Amino acid sequence: MSETMQAMVIDKYGNNPVHEQTMPMPEVGQNEVRVKIKAASVNPIDFKIRDGKLKPLLKFNFPLILGNDFSGVVTAVGSSVDQYQVGDNVYGRPRKDKIGTFAEYIAIDVSEIAPMPEGLSYEEAASLPLVGLTAYQALNEMMHLQAGQKVLIQAGSGGVGTFAIQLAKAMDLHVATTVSDRGVELVKSLGADDIINYKEHDFSQVLSDYDGVFDTLGGENLDKAFDILKKGGTVASISGMPTERVAREMKLGWAKQKLFQFASRKLNKKARQTGTNYEFLFMHPSGDQLKKIKSLVEEGKIQPIVDKVFHFNETQGALEYSEQGHAKGKIVIQVSE
Repeated sequence: MSETMQAMVIDKYGNNPVHEQTMPMPEVGQNEVRVKIKAASVNPIDFKIRDGKLKPLLKFNFPLILGNDFSGVVTAVGSSVDQYQVGDNVYGRPRKDKIGTFAEYIAIDVSEIAPMPEGLSYEEAASLPLVGLTAYQALNEMMHLQAGQKVLIQAGSGGVGTFAIQLAKAMDLHVATTVSDRGVELVKSLGADDIINYKEHDFSQVLSDYDGVFDTLGGENLDKAFDILKKGGTVASISGMPTERVAREMKLGWAKQKLFQFASRKLNKKARQTGTNYEFLFMHPSGDQLKKIKSLVEEGKIQPIVDKVFHFNETQGALEYSEQGHAKGKIVIQVSE
């Protein structure tokens, strides 16, 4: 095997195009497998990393390969790995300090992958890990929602939203969602119970007594989310301010913990005033949760929603298309045939 591979990289922070570069083939640790990446998906965290917005949380070296989830075929296994073998189809989400799925190969810990769901194309499978884990952790670990409870999922026709609606329905939740008129039919087909066209209605004026809000938008939408919750309800946000808890869990030290405590003070105050909870979700990889998602896909409870597939040499175009914010479902890059 050649000792190099092609990858899409950035050389510094800022809104600069990714460019193709020859990079060293990743070495395989004893608990890792090396995967030939067939497809990878585009996620908002890719721009946040590129633009340097996650610098307070994460340190990266350059040149940096972007990309945060994938599907592919195992080509090598570490000395301690017995659950996977060469030729297995897998999908996964690497940990934050080992990203880099816009590349021909990746070495990844076996705890961060799962067998690919049966019956899916590589492109469909690659669309699932990041949004699937994000939605799973928001509904289960942050909001602790139970059958019969009510949840608002913001931006229901986007990548995270389309998955979260399906997962919530699989959990027997009552689901409200916000969309533009272009997204109404899609979220209806996914099972949403209450559909709010945000161009015509303010969700905080029409919804009340909710157990949870999954905030993917931040800003004014996040502020209003507390107003529709029952006492004890929870807002789980991927677009708001990280909290002191997040800094503590990421072992970021006392100064960063205090910084995040200060940065999230208005949201925590709003939560106290309304008798609710505010949680910032910084998703963690989990092969076990990917196995649960695999089962839901194979049972027909969740289907991948792919808006558009780009070729590897069109990676920059895929990022630009994603940044426009009009995609319905996921944007996927076909890395190899």
